Amino acid sequence: MTTTRRQVAGLIFWLILSFIAAAAGAAASVNAAGFYAALDRPAWAPPSWLFGPVWTVLYVLIAVAAWLVWRERDSRQVKPALFLMIIQLAANALWTWIFFAWRQGGWALAEIIVLWILIVATMVAFWRTRAVAGALFLPYLAWVTFATALTYSLWQRNPQLL
Repeated sequence: MTTTRRQVAGLIFWLILSFIAAAAGAAASVNAAGFYAALDRPAWAPPSWLFGPVWTVLYVLIAVAAWLVWRERDSRQVKPALFLMIIQLAANALWTWIFFAWRQGGWALAEIIVLWILIVATMVAFWRTRAVAGALFLPYLAWVTFATALTYSLWQRNPQLL
């Protein structure tokens, strides 16, 4: 396989992997819009239509970051960094199940804190391998930081539902 074809195949692989995580989360959120609308939300909560576009951009950034790290195959740091990335993707998908499908607010908060830690660890590992890859995680970290505060607020405001 030529180098260009290998690079394109690698990028496609990381995009597919990221969107598999997105699809796993989406499977848990088929009724999310209605549930989210029924929640007592803080004034700063975003409208439900915003989540899809934001997560689409974030999953693309995650995939591109992983691809940039994957391209540095000769570095000893690549395998541990990509392993962390896969673990945090799984944790990302799990949050949606805990919050929307199982409606466990406290567990969703605990899980999103673990996710936040995994994102930071992945971002640091990526940064050490390829700085731009770590930087691509900054919007993701910012959104999950916001989502953590929102999860806490929704859990506190909706004890009967979460």
